Amino acid sequence: MIFDLLIKNISELVTMEGDNLGIVENASVVIHDGKISKVCRTGDEQGCHAEMIIDASGKVVMPGFVDCHTHLVFGGSRADEFEKRIKGATYAEIAREGGGILSTVKATRRASFEELYEKALDWLNEMLCWGTTTVEIKSGYGLNLADELKQLSVIRSLAEDAPQTLIPTFLGAHAVPPEIKKDEYISLLADIMLPEVAEKGLAQFFDVFCDSIAFSNNETKKLVEKAKEYGLKIKLHVDEIEDVGGAKLAADLGAVSAEHLVKSNEEGLRRMAERGVVPVLLPATTFFLKEQARPNVKLMRELKMPIAVASDFNPGSSTVYALPFASACGVLLDDLTLEEALKGITTNAAKALGIDDAVGSIREGKDADLVILDSDSWKNVVYYFNRNFVVTVVKKGQVIYDLR
Repeated sequence: MIFDLLIKNISELVTMEGDNLGIVENASVVIHDGKISKVCRTGDEQGCHAEMIIDASGKVVMPGFVDCHTHLVFGGSRADEFEKRIKGATYAEIAREGGGILSTVKATRRASFEELYEKALDWLNEMLCWGTTTVEIKSGYGLNLADELKQLSVIRSLAEDAPQTLIPTFLGAHAVPPEIKKDEYISLLADIMLPEVAEKGLAQFFDVFCDSIAFSNNETKKLVEKAKEYGLKIKLHVDEIEDVGGAKLAADLGAVSAEHLVKSNEEGLRRMAERGVVPVLLPATTFFLKEQARPNVKLMRELKMPIAVASDFNPGSSTVYALPFASACGVLLDDLTLEEALKGITTNAAKALGIDDAVGSIREGKDADLVILDSDSWKNVVYYFNRNFVVTVVKKGQVIYDLR
């Protein structure tokens, strides 16, 4: 049999299988029909002939990185707000003055479909260079039916054209637009926008910003229950600004994941652990906003929660799109171990999207999403976080980026 691709002589194959990183030294990976056919030590693949052979001597091979929380379809820039924050204004203060999310809403509404598409495709290409093969993308900068559909339609078109796998999330409950009262907007979301998004098949997940400056627990529950009626899976932004009990709410509502969790209390985290809700940390946001609060990683670790790490790439609170840097923020700010940080952008990030049966680790039968790193150690991915070691990216068995 002739296989499609053989990667051999891998110095360190980081499979992300098992309790640790599942490292196999001097390894080979055989790929066919977009799937991993065999994982073995070099020499044991004898007889496996392939149309393409990559010699990975002196290199590290890891699963393709998974970014499970982004907002990368947006118009405009918020560099002016960045300057205000440097001078002392807080994220919440800027939001209350009409900036923040609503600033990007105005710019996104003004932007054409083509402008949003081209800008987002550029960001996806940048992410690809840093090894990201799967990206979750939220709407939430339209905040009316037409512009939320525009954002989600851009994501659908990107999914057809970009090399990565894209996971669309409807985040209409990101903020309340200024032209409508809050209760009226919630009704619009529940009665008009959710049914339309579901009917057009534009989203896999529904998300709500549940916090003191956004939507209350009761409002979130109402919207989530409606979203479930339309078959959407649930992700929630919770407890970023204040502890509003969002972690517990995410567990009670059966969310796949809960994101931010900076201020979440012990009861909420324990309930999440009991219900299998994946915690998604966004340490690059903490870095960008210069926030002092930190998520309770020690408790998450004690509860054996599968901690995911994402970039939260957006124009206002995290302009970070390189997952190695986001993982380094997790280590330096949130006290993750190196192993936890890398699992956070691979196997646990895949769990946060409910796709860990297909991606996030290197195992026979899974999608052949791999990155080849010109490094002699996996530790360098986090240690030299500002150096890009990625030389080759393989997506479903196809080489889609190659600097060799």
